[in-house]
Amino acid sequence: MTLLPAIGRELSNPPSDGISNLRFSNSSDHLLVSSWDKSVRLYDANADLMRGEFKHGGAVLDCCFHDDSSGFSVCADTKVRRIDFNAGKEDVLGTHDKPVRCVEYSYAAGQVITGSWDRTIKCWDPRSASGTVRTQIGTYQQPERVNSLSLVGNRLVVATAGRHVNIYDLRNMSQPEQRRESSLKYQTRCVRCYPNGTGYALSSVEGRVSMEFFDLSEAAQAKKYAFKCHRKSEDGRDIVYPVNAIAFHPIYGTFASGGCDGFVNIWDGNNKKRLYQYSKYPTSISALSFSRDGGLLAVASSYTFEEGDKPHEPDTIFVRSVNEIEVKPKPKVYPNPPV
Repeated sequence: MTLLPAIGRELSNPPSDGISNLRFSNSSDHLLVSSWDKSVRLYDANADLMRGEFKHGGAVLDCCFHDDSSGFSVCADTKVRRIDFNAGKEDVLGTHDKPVRCVEYSYAAGQVITGSWDRTIKCWDPRSASGTVRTQIGTYQQPERVNSLSLVGNRLVVATAGRHVNIYDLRNMSQPEQRRESSLKYQTRCVRCYPNGTGYALSSVEGRVSMEFFDLSEAAQAKKYAFKCHRKSEDGRDIVYPVNAIAFHPIYGTFASGGCDGFVNIWDGNNKKRLYQYSKYPTSISALSFSRDGGLLAVASSYTFEEGDKPHEPDTIFVRSVNEIEVKPKPKVYPNPPV
């Protein structure tokens, strides 16, 4: 494990309040950023240029891309919006009954999926004309408030309060394929599917990540495990930090985790090893995203109020170049057999 000195370069014109999420485009180095300052911003991460901004009626809790210049945002004002930066136009797809916590766009199904603190998942058709009746495909009750969503292919993973995890096939949303309980004992912060579609990583407020598999066979379930991270020992006691963010490298399938300790770690989940730890960021890590080719990592250094309201460092977006040595799994070395 190697500690790197640089933490990346700061993007100009960052949000003025907490950064709820950031995501790279699938087709360029455009970066979409949502914030508690009621804004959604589009940046060109390479040129350090803010290309556009929308202001909403409440804190923006999540965002995702549709294409390179448009996307979707969800908000504490309960609305689900489609935003087009080229046209400078926004449409309201519909609403939930309470703040909307997460949004994903499924390229496989052509649907927007939103999760809310009203204990529902809703699916929307963004191609329809604006209006709840015409755009909403379905509403699906959840056991608790939705905290995190993740998609891979047609599979949707929903993580809620109360440590519930529901796994759906988007082609048949009538009921979950699987209903699970988190392997971790404390509240879920983030869930992200493996790029190869075989499972998901889930993080908690108590400095742990679990590696899970969709296949329910005994052999597949024997491979799941959990590990401690984002903690330190001080004066003989263990200080534990929430793990707010997980992002998988699109080429190598290794992943980054970000915690309230201000550190970003790179992990090889298959070999159960930490590959790198970057130098400490100014405050909590609230979100992470790799670019489409894995050459850049965007890091939101943004206090998440885990210690209440107190003076804290400014909310900042860092973009760092990723070297292959930091994210490529190390080959296992086996001893030579006896002659």
